[in-house]
This record gives sequence, C-alpha cells and structure tokens, in this order.
Amino acid sequence: MRTKIFLTRTDDRSEAVRSLLKFFDMEEYEKKTVALKANFNSADPFPASTHLETLGALVLGLKDAGAKDIVMAERSGMDNTREVLKQTGVFQLANELGFKVSVLDEVGGEGWIKIQSEKFHWKRGFLVAKVFHEADTVVQTCCLKTHRFGGHFTMSLKNSVGLVAKLDPLDKYNYMNELHSSSHQRLMIAEVNQAYKTNLIVMDALEAFVSEGPDLGEKASPGVILAGQDRVAVDAVGVAILRLFGTTPEVSRGKIFEQEQIARASELGMGVRSTKEIKLVPIDEKSKKIVEKIESILEAG
Repeated sequence: MRTKIFLTRTDDRSEAVRSLLKFFDMEEYEKKTVALKANFNSADPFPASTHLETLGALVLGLKDAGAKDIVMAERSGMDNTREVLKQTGVFQLANELGFKVSVLDEVGGEGWIKIQSEKFHWKRGFLVAKVFHEADTVVQTCCLKTHRFGGHFTMSLKNSVGLVAKLDPLDKYNYMNELHSSSHQRLMIAEVNQAYKTNLIVMDALEAFVSEGPDLGEKASPGVILAGQDRVAVDAVGVAILRLFGTTPEVSRGKIFEQEQIARASELGMGVRSTKEIKLVPIDEKSKKIVEKIESILEAG
C-alpha cells in the first residue's frame, strides 16, 4: 500500500487546513496532549517562518477534535527564541486560541532526553526536548525552502532540528556547532528524526524559497498546502515541488531518494523507501493539474 500525501491548491490557508484535516482520523486527538513543532527559526516572514494563519488553523483543528492540551515547543536557530516568538506574534496567538508555548532555550536539564546510537554520525548523541516524548501525539507544520548552510533543503526532516538543544545544560557542549560544521550534516539531520514519532505533518507551500534559504532567497509561488503522516514522503514531494519551480543544483541533482536527508531517513526506517511508495492525492478539482506535474517528477525518481 502506498503512503498518501493529500494536497490542495489554495490561497486560503484556514480553509485548506480544515479541508486537509478531514482526510485524517482526528478522533485520535480526543482528550490527548499534543506537542506541536512549527518553524520559527528566525523572525523573518513566511516562507522563512510558519504563517500564523496556518498555525492558528491547525491549533483550531486540534481543539475541534477534542485535544486536551496543546503545547508548541520551539528553539530558533538564527535568533533568540523568545524574541522571535514575540516578533512573529506567536505569544499573542497562543493567548487568543488557548495553547501553551515552550521556549526551549529556557528549558533546564530536566527538560531534555539524551539520544545516542553507535549508528549515528553525532559524536556524542544529542538532546531532544522531553515534551515531544511525553505528549500523547506530535504534530508538525513546516515550510518549503532551500537551505544555504549545508542542509540543501529544509522541510519536515530539517524542521526537527529545532527540538534539539543548542547547548548541553551540563557542560555547554554546542550541538549546533557540531551539526553545521560536519560533512555529515544532512545525515545528522535525518538521524534527529529517529528521536520522536510524528502523527501528522502539514506543509505550507503557498510560497517557497527556491534558492538560498532558510531566512531569505528567491521566491516561487506553488500555491499549495499538503499533509501526510510520513516525514520522508512529505519531504520527497517537497523536493519534487522545488524541482518543478526551478531550484538549486544541489536539490536538482540526481534522484529524489539520493538526496542525503531523504536517503538516510529512509534507511533508518523513518518512512517510505522510494517515490513509487508515494500516492499524491488532490483533494479537489482545482488541485489536479499541479498534482499531475508533481507526479511526473516523482515518477522520474
């Protein structure tokens, strides 16, 4: 059975998210705690950061499903996290909609779990925020961007780096320095995703950075939002969209599943193993044409 990724072409984020959520079993969120990972790496506007309309629609969808408690946890990589969340309006939205915000830069040693494996490329493992282990379910919303600092692209797999500690509270070891200076960076990004399970991913690709990124770059307007439960499949579709609109040599080169983030995540059992295992589903008539174009790139590998 192929993994389904649902897609709609839209200019209305709130309606798009509501429509996409209908294709998932939202009853699983009833009376459950939800850890939410958005994309607030900096205070730069969408597509650098999650659009508040997308975040708000997702929170409301979870609340309508009966979620007991929702906490959005974030660590910004390029700026001070609390300031980023202030500037982008996240705290105000949280007050309006009634969800919690955890600033991971301010979490003490008790708020992290050490993840380590001999098969990882991390020298001493890494720390992942405990909230993503303690919650009943995890939901992620990401953007569609290239990444000029070595990741090549940043979608759902790369977004997971924001739940890893920058500094070890005990000895101040800098995990992010290790990541960004390593020749294995893209493999290490994928390995972070073994630290937690995700129940749902929503990618807002109304606009995308097709060069540079993650905070600036040349923009394209795919005009789509997609959702799925498989991070590897979501990112594979994202790479296909970037290729459709013209992107960097690094993202354009080779088969999609030869991209190191995707290949490593697939190797570790985080999702599908090839584009042939992905079924891209347009949820309405207006989305069929772009789905056909994306599918043609997926079919090429």
